[in-house]
Amino acid sequence: MRIMEGKGHQFLVIARDKEITITLLEKYGIPFFNRGKGGSSLWGKLGYILKADLFIWKKARKFKPDLFLSFASTYAAHASWLCRKPHIALDDTEHAKLELLLYPPFTQVIFTPSSFKKDLGKKQIRFNSYMELASLHPNYFEANPSIYAELGIPERTPYAIVRFISWNASHDVGQSGISADAKVKFITELSSHLKVFISSEGTLPQSLSAFQITISPEKIHDALAFATIYIGEGATTATECAVLGVPNVLINSLAKTIGSLQLLKDHYELQYFFDDIDSARETILELLSNPETKSCLLRNRQKLLNETIDITAMLVWFTENYPESFKQLKEDPDLLNRFK
Repeated sequence: MRIMEGKGHQFLVIARDKEITITLLEKYGIPFFNRGKGGSSLWGKLGYILKADLFIWKKARKFKPDLFLSFASTYAAHASWLCRKPHIALDDTEHAKLELLLYPPFTQVIFTPSSFKKDLGKKQIRFNSYMELASLHPNYFEANPSIYAELGIPERTPYAIVRFISWNASHDVGQSGISADAKVKFITELSSHLKVFISSEGTLPQSLSAFQITISPEKIHDALAFATIYIGEGATTATECAVLGVPNVLINSLAKTIGSLQLLKDHYELQYFFDDIDSARETILELLSNPETKSCLLRNRQKLLNETIDITAMLVWFTENYPESFKQLKEDPDLLNRFK
């Protein structure tokens, strides 16, 4: 947005009131419209579609956009169709079955990582990169060591970031991470090795409240960048750590179904994932005890950066030159290599 606004383009941002989204928009000074919290159950989510569609359509009708851009948003896709304007979507979540039924018919372009396991037809453009690099590519992000002071610890103090998620997304049904009892047992054990900070979408048990991280949310990537290790249920945060070269262990039963995570694990050796915390314990202890862990991951990170594109630069070019850019990429996908 900042790059495009510098070129004279305008944005209308519509956001869901979810977790820290609104807080982040306010911290960054980005004007937005709040479309509400949405539904929590599957039926609630389905019932919310019409309400959100109409909300976005009404705002867009006044704004008169040339394009809609979203991360696999069913609502943006429907509103774009109502406005008779193209919708460009980004998606890296193969197991989001409901969304993959509802948004593609109303979407003109779908960007996915090359490792995405589903074929979405002629609308799909595969790129060799990770969504997380849109903000964490070294062209745009440099970690600030002042985060140690924010965390209240001396510089170079070893610490772990642990994340627990709410498991209420539609694609989370029937999936799992760390049980409540296992959380307490695991944190007690981990805190005997190093300082622990917990980021949690839900309320923590009273016995773990002292571990709650209290930094402002826009500084979480600084905290991740200097962390000794990340352990958690959040796949996005684990991938953010991977592209930063931070040791990370993902506890999420969905991980093995996601192509981008498998590539990080098998090709780049930048990630580990397990269905439960007991299976991960040995790997966590090995990563913490090996003095070469960090340097090894930084080398692997450099390999990833050498092989992937700057997705932000690519999106700026693509949106500014759409629809000609879409035709060019369909005819010659190697054009994406210009953004390495």
